[in-house]
Amino acid sequence: MATNKIKRLYLIPILSKALDVLEMLEAHNAPMTLEDVFQRSHISKTSVYRILKTFVHRGYVAHTESGEYRLVSRPRRLRFGLAVQSADLPFSQQVANSVEAAAASSGVELITLDNHFDAETAVHNAERFVAEGVDLVLEFQAEEHVAPHVAYIFKNAGIPLIAIDVPHPNATYFGVDNFEVGYEAGLVLGQFAQRKWKSRVDWALGIGFAEAGSFVQSRINGAFQGIRARLPEMPAERMLTLEGRGMRKPSQLIAADFLSKHSKGERILVATATDSSALGVLDAVRAAGREQDVAIVGQDCIPELVDEMRSGKSAIVGSVSHEAETYGPRLIQLGITIVRGNAVPPYNYVRHRVVTPDSLRDEH
Repeated sequence: MATNKIKRLYLIPILSKALDVLEMLEAHNAPMTLEDVFQRSHISKTSVYRILKTFVHRGYVAHTESGEYRLVSRPRRLRFGLAVQSADLPFSQQVANSVEAAAASSGVELITLDNHFDAETAVHNAERFVAEGVDLVLEFQAEEHVAPHVAYIFKNAGIPLIAIDVPHPNATYFGVDNFEVGYEAGLVLGQFAQRKWKSRVDWALGIGFAEAGSFVQSRINGAFQGIRARLPEMPAERMLTLEGRGMRKPSQLIAADFLSKHSKGERILVATATDSSALGVLDAVRAAGREQDVAIVGQDCIPELVDEMRSGKSAIVGSVSHEAETYGPRLIQLGITIVRGNAVPPYNYVRHRVVTPDSLRDEH
């Protein structure tokens, strides 16, 4: 006897329910309450609520002031521009990955351009975004002196701008509280000196990032204040700011020059504006055989630096994580809110977290 074959339907149940709701709103052709949709669809109220909220987020449905839901004409897909600081910088790439994933999940078309850590390229990319007719730009470029020019290009074109980590005129700011993350890095250094060196420190260095401007440079100012909070006797003349440009090689060169002028045995605390700078300083310290004399804290918590801390043998004693993976969802939602004409705060700070070898061990 022939066996009856059962035809499989490869359906996605929740998607099918969502389309039922959409078709119901279309057929009803009038606003409906959550209760109305629930009663007519026979779908669980929790599912109905989430389906409607998703349609509102994606622009298929409007939520009226009276609390009803109505079908709207499908809007044109939003197009955002993302200008990354440099694909060669690990933190910049982490932020880009986070934004790209969030844009894809929110239905936002994203055009990504690389500023290559270059002012002229940043201006050229701004002009390209205008030519592409994007609805909003997420600008991650680090050179403060070109920020007014970049911002003017978007203002003149009527394109809203969100500036990531480095403020731009007429832009909404998104990023860390630079002084605060610097201060917490300084506390880690001061506590290390108290515990390991009995508070005896010869120098405190801040490896800065002057091109990014005073706002980012305040990470170094904050670090010095954090060190002084733990080591109040530290003389001001023993706290020096050196320029590392936020990058590994320049930071290595400036640190090597400093070490060549100071004898072994001098104890040195180092706060850097970025983890790339911290790794550059570490390169110089290792080349000089001075790891026992130096303690370094970075900013960003990139994987290579975390690996250094996990080793238990490194002069890297901490970093402040800016939680790069959270940038994307918040930036895309902030952008959608702005494009839809809603007010947002001028400064939008991300969460941060101090990471040390001890805290990494506690995670296991």
